[in-house]
Amino acid sequence: MKRAVVLFGHGSRDPQWREPMDALAARLRQRAPAVEVFCAFLELQAPDLPGCCDALVADGIGAVTIVPVFFGVGRHAREDLPRLIDEVRQRHPGLHVQVTPAVGEWDELLDGLAEAILKRS
Repeated sequence: MKRAVVLFGHGSRDPQWREPMDALAARLRQRAPAVEVFCAFLELQAPDLPGCCDALVADGIGAVTIVPVFFGVGRHAREDLPRLIDEVRQRHPGLHVQVTPAVGEWDELLDGLAEAILKRS
């Protein structure tokens, strides 16, 4: 089964805002060439999450892991994302959808950030 990872972020009117997301996607592709990696956004940038998943299914993807790239867990992660996940599941009942916690909740990310901050202090 073909699988994909979707990095899900807020989006911005500023096109440079997404550069770190695109850089993360590129690093993932380098480390796992067999995994399709995409970015999707809540608002202000394309594609949105349902549209991204529509394209994945059309391309034969059978499983997707959605990674909320939010440092804090606010209303978007608690309310908007579950609503969008429900929409994706209704549109594509055969798609296996997994959602990780927001990256700001990952201990290994926080440890890496703490280490990086100390190196620059």
